[in-house]
Amino acid sequence: MIHPVRTDLFASKAPLEWALVGNGILFTAQIPIGADGQVVEGGIEAQTRQTLDNLIHTLEKAGAGPEALTQVLIYVTAREDLATVNRVYAEYVSEPYPNRAAIIVSGFAREEMLVEMVAYAAVEAPLPA
Repeated sequence: MIHPVRTDLFASKAPLEWALVGNGILFTAQIPIGADGQVVEGGIEAQTRQTLDNLIHTLEKAGAGPEALTQVLIYVTAREDLATVNRVYAEYVSEPYPNRAAIIVSGFAREEMLVEMVAYAAVEAPLPA
């Protein structure tokens, strides 16, 4: 059975859920938007922090934390931003680190976005919707 995770993140107008749980696995994709639905300003560091804050919030709403992460796919628009992303990412996760990939892309649905993360986590049981 698949259950949506109810978060306090900005309610997207797109046909999507911020996170779903199925068979004990959390599936989520996070972007650098604030509570107003706008992409945060301040460059790659600010956008990475917002994306990770959104991810941690989502994990907590699913009854987990960063230690539950099993895999994180990081997409950035500039290779030179990876050092900053890695530094900030290391503030949010600890050993044993989740499996990870970093992919350079030409852009995102929102032109001003510099980073997006897709994550999977092991969760005990879905919280009631």
